[in-house]
Amino acid sequence: MPTHGREHTDMASDRDRFDDAQRPGDDENPLAEFMRQFGIQPGPDGKFDLNQLMGSLQQAMNQFTAHMNSFGDGSSGGLNWDFTKDIARKVTAAAGADPSPTAADRQAISDAVGLADLWLDRSTAFEQVAAQPAAWSRAEWIENTFTVWRDLVSPVASSLAGSIGGLMRAQSEEMAGMQPLMEPMMRAASAGMLSAQTGQALGNLAAEVVSVSDISVPLTAKPVVALLPANVAKFADGLEQSESDVRLYLALREAARQRLFASVGWLGPQLLALVEHYARGITIDAHAIEEAMESQLSGELTPDAIEQIGESVAGKLFQPVRTPEQEEILQRLETLVALVEGWVDDVVSDTTSAYMPQAAALLETLRRRRAIGGPMENALKLLLNLELRPRRVRDAANLWAAVRASKGFEARDAVWAHPDLVPTASDLDDPLGFAERGGRPLAAPDTPDDMDAELRKLLDEASDGADGEGDGPADGPGEDRPPQA
Repeated sequence: MPTHGREHTDMASDRDRFDDAQRPGDDENPLAEFMRQFGIQPGPDGKFDLNQLMGSLQQAMNQFTAHMNSFGDGSSGGLNWDFTKDIARKVTAAAGADPSPTAADRQAISDAVGLADLWLDRSTAFEQVAAQPAAWSRAEWIENTFTVWRDLVSPVASSLAGSIGGLMRAQSEEMAGMQPLMEPMMRAASAGMLSAQTGQALGNLAAEVVSVSDISVPLTAKPVVALLPANVAKFADGLEQSESDVRLYLALREAARQRLFASVGWLGPQLLALVEHYARGITIDAHAIEEAMESQLSGELTPDAIEQIGESVAGKLFQPVRTPEQEEILQRLETLVALVEGWVDDVVSDTTSAYMPQAAALLETLRRRRAIGGPMENALKLLLNLELRPRRVRDAANLWAAVRASKGFEARDAVWAHPDLVPTASDLDDPLGFAERGGRPLAAPDTPDDMDAELRKLLDEASDGADGEGDGPADGPGEDRPPQA
């Protein structure tokens, strides 16, 4: 076939260049020095054996690839999720003691959530979640949310694998013969490093979150109000409020958030679909990788240097380029997260106004935490290059409060009945106008574009998957019903 003929010609040309580069009297030739670095000496005719060189080089590549493949599947770009979870657990352990919640911890969480639910029944149309409250260690948070994290990060691994193949094929003619050796190494290196980076991010996140959905995204298959006693105590340390008051306040927020996710069937899948869509669009800065390869290849290509090439280039893989489509997704995601957290702020503020005067100070503490970049922002930036800053949470809270003051909390919660009814970024600029319009967006959504169609497809697939598992309407997440007054 023509392709084979071209490969034969390329190999012949490579051999000619190889022979020309080691003419007698050319002792200072870099190729000769490179051969000696691998312990290969010239034959009686003063020339080196190309086959011996390729064998030694292949062996070095195989050793490095095998080492990196223990952390990830370099051939497919997939990650070794057991290794990732192990890294997360070790990072969490290094952050401090992580004892399993005691019976007293579980009782304290149960009592706090029970009281929170009684108060919330008077402030929201959404019903309590069916699952019993839970007290988790940091390790249990990793275990119970890991499936969702794996789904979110997998598109990044696939994007990296595809980008590496394309970059290697686009290399200069001088590097063309190295592609069969370099590409598996680069795939393995990137998969291994992404596995380690994912584990590092999740471990750090587990040491900071105070509840299961502290990052404003549903991370469990079914809604559950779960708090982390060790992290709640850490959060309460240094505050003027007692730990029991802090626990109750955080239980109120988590219980409200879980009610929202459970009652609004489209919301959780929409949030996750936006993140996944963003992740699938990640592209790699080819110029940065080429510069890294050129800087490494300018020196002696020893076995250690080969490993350094892999590490250097893999490091550049985590400096992706954000596309215009991703910028649009980011704006949608920021608005939706702001609406979720603003709704929680309003519901809890309304709930605690008559019972818990210290709640206002705790809300400001959480807002400061959010402003400087909380656990959600840090994790998504490290994992997905997703710089999510829900700067408009306060605006969203004002909007929800305006609707509640004008129409009542039932009308406020009814806005979540359909994604086309939720406020837009423009509505956040005019909360009173939104309330005066009876909770209707400033403008009707435009004709669905390709992104809307793709998101709808993801939501349909999620719905089909839930139906296939046999979960009925009583399970909560799959139920899409308007709130009842």
